Amino acid sequence: MERREVEKQEGKSFNVDCNGNGRVVNNSSPKFPLMFWEMAVASAIVLSFVAGLVCVYLTMPASDYSFLKLPRSLEDLQILRDHLESYTSDYTIQVLIGYCMVYIFMQTFMIPGTVFMSLLAGSLFGVFKGVALVVFNATAGASSCYFLSKLIGRPLVFTLWPDKLIFFQAQVVKRRTRLLNYMLFLRVTPTLPNTFINVASPIVDVPYHIFFLATFIGLIPAAYVTVRAGIKLVLYRIDRLASNECNTAMDSSLVKLQQLVREGGSVISSVQWSQTILNF
Repeated sequence: MERREVEKQEGKSFNVDCNGNGRVVNNSSPKFPLMFWEMAVASAIVLSFVAGLVCVYLTMPASDYSFLKLPRSLEDLQILRDHLESYTSDYTIQVLIGYCMVYIFMQTFMIPGTVFMSLLAGSLFGVFKGVALVVFNATAGASSCYFLSKLIGRPLVFTLWPDKLIFFQAQVVKRRTRLLNYMLFLRVTPTLPNTFINVASPIVDVPYHIFFLATFIGLIPAAYVTVRAGIKLVLYRIDRLASNECNTAMDSSLVKLQQLVREGGSVISSVQWSQTILNF
């Protein structure tokens, strides 16, 4: 049976046969996955984001900015939203630039919490502007992660997700002629984490235009749901955000859809998802 070697990096080979079966082969003892120049590139990108945020900070009025931190709960998000609301009208450009840089930075370096940033967009900018902002930032951040992974991410992906990489590569090989459909499917379902898709796509030779279109289109439904949920921070108390007390059937459906997407990975077994993919 013919085998095609897809990658060699840091003493590891990843082989996929014509039927999409693959395996990771260790050829040497483990070592730190990134070389010096790769660490230098990642550090330079981090410093560029930090420099941009410092510039935004210096153009803002003197005030107490102790509330500025990444939200990790709805309570943190409510506090951040209440403080930023007064700045959004007078310093719209600075708030937008700061928001975009933080969101893209989190997406680029796989930092958890972008869902709270999406909720914040809804509570600050409304549905239309919020969805546009979230889709733009999510696509830009995913693209940045794609190119960063293409440059320095191979050893990290082989180290962190060898099994998922085998599965992903096998599916890409099988569905090369309908790859956009498959990538769209991945974006709207919890089959594979979005973070993994961003990092692994360049490794398994997913073309960027396919990656971009699938990301841009596939993230719109989730962005709409999350932004609409963020508006509840303005209209209701936090303890009613996830309740069933919605004024319209549309709002009730959105909350249920959000819960379904969030819980889908645990409700549907991996076997069922695999069967779904094979029939897609």
